[in-house]
Amino acid sequence: MKKITLLTTLLFVLTLVACGKKEAEKKDVLSIPECATPECRLPIAYVNIDSILSNYNVAKDANELLIKKQEDVRLSINEKAQKFQNEVAEFNRKLENNAFLSRERAEQEAQRLQKKESDLQVLEQKLKQELMDETQKINAQLREDINNAIKSFNSDGRYHLILTTSAMQENVLFSVEGYDISNDILELLNSTEK
Repeated sequence: MKKITLLTTLLFVLTLVACGKKEAEKKDVLSIPECATPECRLPIAYVNIDSILSNYNVAKDANELLIKKQEDVRLSINEKAQKFQNEVAEFNRKLENNAFLSRERAEQEAQRLQKKESDLQVLEQKLKQELMDETQKINAQLREDINNAIKSFNSDGRYHLILTTSAMQENVLFSVEGYDISNDILELLNSTEK
């Protein structure tokens, strides 16, 4: 009985020692040394596009311009639609009161209103398309500005990889301090405004 107890105790101790050694090895493998200086960091960085676009003066001005144009387009379309609705109401009032001299005249007016409605829809689509085209053009210019700023910032080649992140696309889930160069890029962009 003593031999079994001694053997069990010995196996238990050996198991604890082996588990402790494996746990220590895991900690050594998983531990990443703190990197407080730029020299010991990986040549990787990232920029937060949302942060840049919300603080880049050119982007803010472009956004204000687009908002104003959207409002102007909406106002123009609403005014024309209201005017058209008034004409339709006037046509219906005349029709109900037999104010048209002939049936042909009422049909001509109905056709004119149908064409006007169609023209209004075409105009609305055209204005919305123009606004969308301008938005794409501005976005392309902003993307080019940011890419040029990143290239200029990294002209010394210190980064081998620069990633982007935004609210819509979270590519960087975790980063130690120092890898986010958004503020540096933003300063460069705002200092070289066109």
